[in-house]
Amino acid sequence: MASRSTAKKEALTPHLVLERFLPYRLNVLASLTSNALAQIYADRFGLSIPAWRVVATLGQYDVRTARDIAAHGVMHKSTVSRAVSSLEERGLIARRPNEDDRREELLALTPAGRGIYESLAPQALSFEEQLASVLTAQEQELLGSLIDKLSRHARSLTHEGEGEP
Repeated sequence: MASRSTAKKEALTPHLVLERFLPYRLNVLASLTSNALAQIYADRFGLSIPAWRVVATLGQYDVRTARDIAAHGVMHKSTVSRAVSSLEERGLIARRPNEDDRREELLALTPAGRGIYESLAPQALSFEEQLASVLTAQEQELLGSLIDKLSRHARSLTHEGEGEP
């Protein structure tokens, strides 16, 4: 039988220490990184984090649907929809009907949106280089590999992994 002091000590011992809990640590790192990067595109172009992700996705892939963008960026459809509406109002993206599926529209950057992407992409890459500069080249390669591995496994643990090879 445990003594009162042992039972009290066990009751005070945390079952979960957030500072050592991997999902928490990854979320904190992602938030810190995203907020630091956001200063670049928010200050200069008035873009929110979701709007930047839409611009960056369309900058990389040229034409996508809102559903594609949501899946690619692991964002909620309503978040993408609000960002798309805001970007369209600002003349940064254009919509056109999807001939293959009339229920959705194809999105693309306008020349003004492409200009923002072309201006911000080098700054984003410079930010990435600065962030990773505390790691050796070998550590950077290992980190990339570990992130890929954890991402694949995390997807398999959610509904997002269904239907994927």
